[in-house]
Amino acid sequence: MSYSLSDFDYELPEKLIAQEPASPRDHARLLVYDRSSKTITDDHFYNILDYLPAETTLVANNSKVEKCRLLFDGGTREIFVLETLNPETVRAMVRPGKKFREGGVVELADQISAEVLSIDEEGIRTLRLSPSLRDPIYETYKYTPFPPYIKQNEELSEEYQTVYARDLGSKAAPTAGLHFTDNLVQKIGDSDIGWAEVTLHVGLGTFAPVKTKDIDEHTMHSEWYEIDDATAQKLNRSSHLTAIGTTSIRVLESNSDRPRHFKPETKETDIFIRPGYQFNAVDSLITNFHLPKSTLLMLVAAFMGFEEMHRVYQHAIDEQYRFYSFGDAMLIL
Repeated sequence: MSYSLSDFDYELPEKLIAQEPASPRDHARLLVYDRSSKTITDDHFYNILDYLPAETTLVANNSKVEKCRLLFDGGTREIFVLETLNPETVRAMVRPGKKFREGGVVELADQISAEVLSIDEEGIRTLRLSPSLRDPIYETYKYTPFPPYIKQNEELSEEYQTVYARDLGSKAAPTAGLHFTDNLVQKIGDSDIGWAEVTLHVGLGTFAPVKTKDIDEHTMHSEWYEIDDATAQKLNRSSHLTAIGTTSIRVLESNSDRPRHFKPETKETDIFIRPGYQFNAVDSLITNFHLPKSTLLMLVAAFMGFEEMHRVYQHAIDEQYRFYSFGDAMLIL
């Protein structure tokens, strides 16, 4: 069946867009959906171990969010660094675009400027920065890359990192992991449930808007991921896998060429999971509630079923769950 972009739309009251996380983190609400019985259970995240299969291994994305948003002149000029080609040269989204014309030099602040070397078809600029991005002068201009529906608030910067974040490189948080606390991770370690970590640096591939009416025509951007040898062995020994977030599921599905077979690997993936996709690696999924018309919502629909996705999301709206990055969680069994 072919799906159009409008098939993944839904109405969300603005008041349900979370502006800050639950406190403590694991006190976020948890919607548990069982695919076999199609039942919905409402609970809280601190009780998630009551629902996870005893033999499962949780797979977390340990990527850490970079302060890649550079704001100048009171926030009216912005360079959002997508990729650092070398200390002087970056690929970036910019604002306002009319100021960053190819061949021009933009004065951003006292002693800071950017030369526009090129502009690609998506409007992404290649910039030569002066001084080098390694210069400490940039520290006062660096901000956490909160998504546009969350008000910029640096007091929440640490809240936008998972407690197990280690490898710096993401442009957005792997948000399903934000619900875990140190105590909950310790509790998991003391149980029979396994724990494994992979790395996927979140970039445009996860969050770029779909612009084509026919979703099959959408092209994903590539994102870098890594599974080391010890993790691959642990995954291969596991009889059941629960991905913590859509980024983890993309790593596992990209890496597994046949059921329950993983290999150590460092590469990029542009996998686009939407309804009709046959899952090869993952048995359960922990995820947040995602934006309408997003590739993340399409992935969830592929995992739980298109019609059920809409039913479950309507239940979450009716029950006043909090949505998006700092919102509540869902466990799909």
